[in-house]
Amino acid sequence: MNGAESLVRTLVVNGVEVCFTNPGTSEMHFVAALDRVPGMRCILGMFEGVVTGAADGYYRMAGKPACTLLHLGPGLGNGLANLHNAKKAGSGIVNIVGEHATYHLKYDAPLTADIEGIARPVSHWVKTAANARTLAGDCAAAIRAAGVAPGQIATLIAPADTAWGEAQSPVEAEPALPRRKVSADAVAEAARALTSGEPAMLMLGGAALRGRALENAGRIAARTGCRLMAEYNNSRMECGAGRVRIDRLPYVVDNALAAMKGTRRLVLAGAKPPVTFFAYPGKPSVIVPEECAATTLAGVADDLDGALDALAAELGATRTPPAPIAELKRPALPAGAVTHDGIAAVLAALLPENAVVADESITSGRNLGASMASAAPHDWMQIRGGSIGWALPAAAGAAIAAPGRKIVALEGDGSGMYTLQALWTMARADLDVTVVLFANRSYQILHGELKNMGAGTPGQRAQDMLTLDRPFLDWTALARGQGVEAGRAETLEAFAAELKRAFSRRGPYLVELII
Repeated sequence: MNGAESLVRTLVVNGVEVCFTNPGTSEMHFVAALDRVPGMRCILGMFEGVVTGAADGYYRMAGKPACTLLHLGPGLGNGLANLHNAKKAGSGIVNIVGEHATYHLKYDAPLTADIEGIARPVSHWVKTAANARTLAGDCAAAIRAAGVAPGQIATLIAPADTAWGEAQSPVEAEPALPRRKVSADAVAEAARALTSGEPAMLMLGGAALRGRALENAGRIAARTGCRLMAEYNNSRMECGAGRVRIDRLPYVVDNALAAMKGTRRLVLAGAKPPVTFFAYPGKPSVIVPEECAATTLAGVADDLDGALDALAAELGATRTPPAPIAELKRPALPAGAVTHDGIAAVLAALLPENAVVADESITSGRNLGASMASAAPHDWMQIRGGSIGWALPAAAGAAIAAPGRKIVALEGDGSGMYTLQALWTMARADLDVTVVLFANRSYQILHGELKNMGAGTPGQRAQDMLTLDRPFLDWTALARGQGVEAGRAETLEAFAAELKRAFSRRGPYLVELII
C-alpha cells in the first residue's frame, strides 16, 4: 500500500465520505487511490473556490467534514476566500494539499510556494507530512482537528513522494473532545439577567438556532418575556412554520441600533456581542447600547443544547410552551413590477417544505426574514465571512449532504460571477438546486456603502466600478453554457412561474430575475 492509498483509506475509515477535488500533477497518486478505494464520492470543481465553498455547505448540513484535494500553493490560494467563510462559520474541513516531492523543493520550480504560510490564516491546524509511513497518522490527526466544535479547518500538506512511497495501514482518528459544559454560575448569571425586571434580549448563534436549543430559547422567552434575536449572518437556522420565530439583527447600522435600542440586559448563547461589518464615520462599531450589560451563557463551541436546557430549568421553564411559534401563512402571489417585498412574497408562497436556502442575496434579500417566517419549514444558511462567491458552491455542497431536500441558492449577479463554475458541478452531479439569480446589474450594496462612508457623489469613473453593464451579463446563457437549464423573469408573475417550474422538477435550474 502506498501513502496515497493509506490516506484515502484513513479518510473512509473515519467517516469522511466526500472529496471535493481540483487536483494537479502532484496529486495524481491520490487521484488513483480515490479511484481504487471504495467508499468515497468524488466531486470535481472547476475552480478551487467552488471546492472549498462546497465543503463548507456540506459540513453545515451533514454535521461532519468532507475533504478537499487541492493542487499546491496556488490551488490552495484560489480556495482561500471560501475557506475564510468556512472558518467564520465553524465548518469542519480536511484539506489535502499536494506539494512537490521533498527532494524537488530545493530547485524552486515555478509552482513552489510557502503552502503552510498560505494555509495558516484560514486553518486551525496545519501540518506537512514527513514521509509516506506517517501520512495516515497525520491524516487521522487532521480529521480529529476538523471535528473540534463547532468545526475547524485542518490542512494537511502531502509532498508527492509521501503519496507514492511505501506506507502502513490506515489509522483510526481519536475522537474529538466533546463540547464544553457551561458552569452553574454562568447559568445562574444568565437567569438573573433575564429576570432582572429590565428589558432583556437573548441573542442566539451557532447550534442554538436549531433543534432542542431553539425550542428551549422559545420556552425561556415565553417564561421571562425577553426578546429573541439571532446574529445577522448564521451558519444554519431552522425557520418557518412550526419553529420558534427569531428575527435577525439588521445589517444596516442605524437599523441594528434601532433593534437593540432599550435593551438593558443581553444574554449571549452561541453569539458574540454584535458589531458593525465595517467602521463608518461618526457611527459606533459596537451595536450594544452603552447602558446594556452583556452576559455570556455559552460560546459557539460550548454545549449549547445543555446550556439552554440548564437555563430553562433554572427559570422553571422546562414545561412552558415555547413562543413565539411561526404559523404557516403562505401569502397570495403578487403581480406587477419586481420589488423586494414582492420577491419575499413569491418565495414565501412557493418555497417547498424542508427546503435548504443558501443565502447570499446581499441587498435584494436583506429583508426576506420577516416574510419567510411564515413559509413552510426550512433551513436557512447565510454567508458568514462576507467573502462573496459563496452561495453557489455552498448550495452544491448542501445538495450532496442532503440529497432528499430541495436546495435554493439566492445569489446576486456580482457575487455569482466569482464562482459561477459551481453551475457546471451542479449539472455534472445532477444536484437538485434551484438558483435564484438577482440581476440588478450592479454591485448594488456598494452604492449604499459609498453613501454610508460619506465618500461623496460618484462620478462616471466611480459608477463604472459599481455597475455591471456594457455589456450586461446574460445569466441564462451562462447557465446553459454549463449545462444548467435556465429562464428569465422580469415581472413577479414570471418569477412565480419560473419558480414553480424549477420546484416541480428535479435537478439544477437557474432563474434570472431582472431587478
